[in-house]
Amino acid sequence: MGRSKVACWIEAMRLRTLPVSLAGVIYAVGLGIDTHHFRVMPAILCLIFALLAQIASNFANEYYDFKRGFDRVGRDGPRRGVTEGDISPESMKYATYATLGVACVTGCVLVAVFGYWWMFIIGILTALGVMAYSTGPYPLSHHGLGEVAVVCFFGIIPVCLTYILMGGAWGWWLGFASVGIGLMGANVLIVNNYRDIEDDTAVGKQTLAVRLGRRSMIFIYCSNGICALTFTLPAWLSAGGLWWIVPLFYLLGHIFLCLRLKLLSGRALNPLLGMTAVLMLVYAAGFLLTVIIS
Repeated sequence: MGRSKVACWIEAMRLRTLPVSLAGVIYAVGLGIDTHHFRVMPAILCLIFALLAQIASNFANEYYDFKRGFDRVGRDGPRRGVTEGDISPESMKYATYATLGVACVTGCVLVAVFGYWWMFIIGILTALGVMAYSTGPYPLSHHGLGEVAVVCFFGIIPVCLTYILMGGAWGWWLGFASVGIGLMGANVLIVNNYRDIEDDTAVGKQTLAVRLGRRSMIFIYCSNGICALTFTLPAWLSAGGLWWIVPLFYLLGHIFLCLRLKLLSGRALNPLLGMTAVLMLVYAAGFLLTVIIS
């Protein structure tokens, strides 16, 4: 019985999506090492904050989608513990706010020790964004703005703030690189919403996929990968050595996933979601490794 409950909570964390939060921080660490602005403790605390914030967002999404009646038993996506009766709504609600609370404490310590006063404002906006994605007067994920939120909260903010907290300075190349990482993260959500078009349409959830349709989402998914590669290219050029190996691997992997997205539907897309997230993580980790060995 204990194992079953643990498994339910682990599934609620949506492990397939967690590489999205890891990738931004790992990529920023690579930038920091490349420009001689690397500090261990800010990097570790940023990593912890990013993971906790995403887990809190995943918990909140499950709880508030259940409350609004947007989930159904036997959906194509990963099993929803609250909807299926594995986890009580109250437990999920408490877990959401407890996880978000720990993330906020971590963020406050991080900024107080290593950051600047204006980062507290960014932290507050991030915490609000975790909740605004699924709830509030205008839930972002229900109005076609989920992908925009991912670019901001899993690309721009983690990459830029991690780099600056480690002692680096803002630059145009940093902004472009952070958007590129964010676009990779947005592709994970695109697969998720592409898979759920029928379910979301039935309950009136207006995701970007519901609004634009399958053909447009395939185009956006493919374009995001190319744009992401282009926006992060300046950082690769400064890495030196065999810098082209990882970008080439990403490009080939992305093309393969684009072709698979056109062919698959329903539950068959679940592995593709995980592969999109893993490819993003491999890209970030590959950049870090390239910088270290160059």
